[in-house]
Amino acid sequence: MSIKTVDMDLLAKLSGNLYQSVSILAKRSRQISVNTKSDLDEKLAYFEGFEQELEDPRFQEEQARVSLEFENKPEPTELAVEEMVQGEIYFRDPTEETEI
Repeated sequence: MSIKTVDMDLLAKLSGNLYQSVSILAKRSRQISVNTKSDLDEKLAYFEGFEQELEDPRFQEEQARVSLEFENKPEPTELAVEEMVQGEIYFRDPTEETEI
């Protein structure tokens, strides 16, 4: 995995505060991680209940292929940073909201 530099000034500018940006990225990263985990669990659930077939090399290859596919995906934090830089993350500051 290669290391990519992140412009911290840009992240601070996007939300107005670097610490707030880090908090937003952490929350979005967790959301992406949970979604990825549920997708993996859903695909691996197919292989449950096949005790006899699990010894078949073709079946093991298919299961390994699914696992490797998810291992090769970008990290959730990397995806969250890309989304924030591209303006795809909606966030708001509840302390700045006005009451009607």
